[in-house]
Amino acid sequence: MEGQLQFGRVYGLRSRLLRRYKHGPLVWCVKGLYGCHWGPQQRSGPEPGDCGCSKVEVLSLALLTVAFCITLVFLYFWGQAKNDYNDFDWFTFGALGFWFPWSVVLLAITAAFFTYLTALMLLLLCLLSERQRISLHWVHKVAVSVVLLFSVAAISVLSDLWSREWTTLLLSFQVTAPYLHMGGVLLMTALSWPVAVLSFQMTRAVQRALILGLFLLLLSALYLVPLGLYSPCIKDKDSLGPPPALIGHRGAPMLAPENTLMAFEKAVQCGCAGLETDVTLSLDGVPFLMHDRTLLRTTDVQQQYPERSRSPAAMFSWSQLRTLNAGAWFLSSNPFRTAGSLPEDERLQAQNQSICSLVDFLQLAAHSQSLVIFDLYRPPKGHPYRDTWVQRTLDVLLNQSSILSSQVLWLPSDLRSLVQEIDPDLQQTSGSQLPLQELQSNNIVKLNLHYSAMSPQLVREYQAVNISVNLYVVSEPWLYSVAWCSGVQSLTTNAPQRLSTMTQPLLLMSPGEYSLMWTLTDLLSLALVLLVFCFHWWREQALALSSEGDASLDTGTYSKFRTELSEVWSVSSVNSHIETTTSDWPLTHGCASTSQEPPSHSPRPSNMSSTRLNRVEPAVT
Repeated sequence: MEGQLQFGRVYGLRSRLLRRYKHGPLVWCVKGLYGCHWGPQQRSGPEPGDCGCSKVEVLSLALLTVAFCITLVFLYFWGQAKNDYNDFDWFTFGALGFWFPWSVVLLAITAAFFTYLTALMLLLLCLLSERQRISLHWVHKVAVSVVLLFSVAAISVLSDLWSREWTTLLLSFQVTAPYLHMGGVLLMTALSWPVAVLSFQMTRAVQRALILGLFLLLLSALYLVPLGLYSPCIKDKDSLGPPPALIGHRGAPMLAPENTLMAFEKAVQCGCAGLETDVTLSLDGVPFLMHDRTLLRTTDVQQQYPERSRSPAAMFSWSQLRTLNAGAWFLSSNPFRTAGSLPEDERLQAQNQSICSLVDFLQLAAHSQSLVIFDLYRPPKGHPYRDTWVQRTLDVLLNQSSILSSQVLWLPSDLRSLVQEIDPDLQQTSGSQLPLQELQSNNIVKLNLHYSAMSPQLVREYQAVNISVNLYVVSEPWLYSVAWCSGVQSLTTNAPQRLSTMTQPLLLMSPGEYSLMWTLTDLLSLALVLLVFCFHWWREQALALSSEGDASLDTGTYSKFRTELSEVWSVSSVNSHIETTTSDWPLTHGCASTSQEPPSHSPRPSNMSSTRLNRVEPAVT
């Protein structure tokens, strides 16, 4: 009876030694992918209770973790900046001289880098859970360093060029934060399993406290995040106002070439209440629509006037401008990656668009009863209308078109007093956040602001003095949702065909519903985390009882020594000396021989000096 009990304890100890390595091939594969150490012949893993890594590998682990976090931040940052990709590509066009979707390329590269780092992090968690030494291969170390430098450089450059994009990032949290919170809680709950495995394997109290303390600190902070969250979309549904009116930014530039009659017709068909454009004057005084200072991006001026391709657009006569094609570039450059979705007849129509005059634009708006708003560019030096460009534009508006003055949101700030004297019915619009008294003294009835200035408080303050707010340029549904919940009256958009179909904001829930949601999420996560830790505690206690401690059997001790042929794990006591012998394929690599039962005919005396539990195999050389 005593022999059977002793034999059971021995097998309990063997179970404790081998339980982490029963998935040997999987462990070899993970180690191969992470450290390029393939097969079971590699060096053994850490001793029980050891952290399993040198100082160099700790630094590698820190490098990987930092690179992962920074790349995640940049991926989210650039993903939320999608609203302004066209502006980014337009900027690179001005710097490089040719159109290319660099914004999408940057997003794809960042996503690929993040996927690579995520794979390494998952492999790292597997190795830590299996108590394997973490030895990141030098190729991975170089690659991780490259990714880290790329992410830091990209964040630095974009922060310098587009510092307002950080405001976009903060605005995005007003819609995505509730979902990010739930995703983060789910991730931390899943991580509780490897954290519990690793912490209970540690015999050093400092290491265990460090692992548990860091995990619990992050988990607690994540649980409390909703207390500091603000979103205008967390409100009672009854208090939600009407959706903002849409103003087509240069028409509908995703469906037709910008600033062409086709683009404005498309915007009207999509339900836009207003049309936005940019106006400059030709050399002979004809106002026409053009956003860029030159004709290079949106016309075929390079083919027709190669020697003047970079000259200011205002230095061409109207007869010269009329000969240029203003639509073919849309199909070849495909600025919004939407040209391929157009039917064949619309592609042919876009192919043959020409530069639009201000008169034709105003007539289309008058016919569709649309509001109009435009930037008015002053001609360059040497232009015959450089000092009378405002009066010339007013003359066309009042005397050559049939549009009502009340349909025009007059945005140019130059000579505003003169403009009001000539036509007091124009809706004076300001592009700056001026003091209320100054706005009222200038008879301003609308503000035209960048969407980064959006806030419900600002909208309420101006609405109280009968000044409405228009935001530009809002094309993403999440940003449109924030503007809707903030009470914005109108916004300028590149995507009227997409936003006009939205029936409610992406996020809309009452404060009570949101509180219930995040409270239940946190409680469920806490219950699962406690269950995971209790399970691993019970498992460790059961294994400890089966082997009477980490390295003892009765009054014996647990030790390891090497012979000429193999490594020997030994448990010795007063009445017994029990050895477990393995080959040079170490236990820590999950490749120990399958344990064999002693032959049935062999006696099991309680006073035997030693018992072999595994066959001895020759060492691998």
